[in-house]
Amino acid sequence: MTGAALDTVLFDLDGTLSDSAPGILSSLRLAFADVGVPWVDEATARTLLGPPFWHSLPPLVGERNLDAVVAAYRRHYVDEGALFDTTRYDGVAEVLAALRARGLRLAVATSKPETYSIRIVEHLGLAGYFETVCGDTVDGQRDSKALVIGEVLARLGDPTPASVLMVGDRSHDVLGAAAHGLHCIGVLWGYGSRAELANAGALRLCAEPAELLAAILPAAEATGPDLPTEQAG
Repeated sequence: MTGAALDTVLFDLDGTLSDSAPGILSSLRLAFADVGVPWVDEATARTLLGPPFWHSLPPLVGERNLDAVVAAYRRHYVDEGALFDTTRYDGVAEVLAALRARGLRLAVATSKPETYSIRIVEHLGLAGYFETVCGDTVDGQRDSKALVIGEVLARLGDPTPASVLMVGDRSHDVLGAAAHGLHCIGVLWGYGSRAELANAGALRLCAEPAELLAAILPAAEATGPDLPTEQAG
């Protein structure tokens, strides 16, 4: 980070603020079965956690089955309440509280549909920390992390890129941030690997929330040092 002091932090949701794998994967498995598509192996299933389904599902279910799978998934995930089968990571609330106490603006930038994301953030007890929760539309009009981040930045008044940091667990978080000139810290407690995040260009990698807080706070000081990058490789 160089130039302006950091004053805004954007957080991914799934794999960054909470472990949502149980609800997502159980709903996807049921949706595949509903449409008659074979379920995938565990390693492949993990790759579906985070990126927009509009891009990750077609290679597995085929373009002609995509809409049916997404519709079936939403029935199980939303209508049957599996979206609440998610657990806030230990230490995350403390990080958010500390950042807010320093006067930083916080927002959620997720590829999950916004209407569901708002409900989940409220369910996790984190809504009070964020100025806005932004996600995709239900019809995929913000079908990339770059588009989601662009919408968040617009809602926040288009802050100077040097004053904004993204935090996420997958490569699309890093690449989506870079599309707007933002740095991204990768967190290793989510669904992406160290290699994935480093290869995408994450500024730094953090293994636990306390480490993330220690990395962010110095850059939030007007005369503080740049964010160190020695752990990004």
